[in-house]
Amino acid sequence: MSKIRLLALASVFASFVVSAQTFTIAENFTSDPLTNGWQSFGNTNLFQWVATNQDLAVTWDSTQTNSYFYHPLNYAVTANDDFSVAFDLKLADIASDTEAGKTGPMPIGFEFVSLAVVTNTGYSRTSYGNTPNIAGWDYYTDGYFVYGDVTYPSPAATVPSFVSGTDSFDYAPQTIAVYNNELPTNQTIHVSFAYTASNQTAVITMTTNGVPVATLPGLTLNSPNGFTDTDYNFSVDTFLIGSFSSYGDDYDSVLAHGTVANLVVSIPPPAQNLSCLFTNGTCAVQFNNHLDWVYTLQRTADFVSWQNVSDATAGNGTNLVLTDSSAPTAAAYYRVSASRP
Repeated sequence: MSKIRLLALASVFASFVVSAQTFTIAENFTSDPLTNGWQSFGNTNLFQWVATNQDLAVTWDSTQTNSYFYHPLNYAVTANDDFSVAFDLKLADIASDTEAGKTGPMPIGFEFVSLAVVTNTGYSRTSYGNTPNIAGWDYYTDGYFVYGDVTYPSPAATVPSFVSGTDSFDYAPQTIAVYNNELPTNQTIHVSFAYTASNQTAVITMTTNGVPVATLPGLTLNSPNGFTDTDYNFSVDTFLIGSFSSYGDDYDSVLAHGTVANLVVSIPPPAQNLSCLFTNGTCAVQFNNHLDWVYTLQRTADFVSWQNVSDATAGNGTNLVLTDSSAPTAAAYYRVSASRP
């Protein structure tokens, strides 16, 4: 059982202060990442820790099986949560013509995903409608598609990619012109992908030595951008660097080599936006929560001994209210204890 306590410090006479720790994966590759919670799947030779350079050498090769270098999150996050990833990427080379007859680009992926989905036998990143629960940053090199007798260019693009978990046909367009942008090779690009739940918008920034590589718009998860399902959401529990297979596909491919360094993943605590209301001797603490956690309101007068003042309550995924119906008249302090069964 994992347990986190989030302080909502309050008294019957004073305003309260909230303290909640963000879950962060900070990987600078100074030691073997496989000893720091990282794992690999598929062709593990595509991911090599280089101790002397303090980075991860990656090969993205669509002729191989689906292969990932990944780190589980503490818990699943959804469209109702803020989360982000930042990293340094240095591409040595990238091409989309690695297989005869395959000229369309496959992405190199830095994505939040559902691990159970992407490790399922037969999972194909190119199968429209069968890749639920994606949120992240992808890069497609330039290429072209042939449809009938017509050839269509496919410019390079750096895109925020989202696929719904409730309807995996509900997605953000991944090659719309505003994200067309070719990354330079043999230069270190600092990439930042940040999603903000309050406006359901993802923002990408990319710089070299502090200078912007491109100016890209934010992507808002709304109807004009392809999200038409009123029950749209995603649930992601893992961050990965992904090399996706195009085996059996008619056109998509990629072959790229590069390094990744200074990688930081941040997700919010399991309870957010705490507020507290005192009314007639009752303290009610309200907060955003997660379905897979159990929450208990606790009280103290001295920060030494804490007392449970509410029943353990399963998260509802939206707003939860825990109540102390016997709040003392003297100063009291509260915290929310969050645990996973």
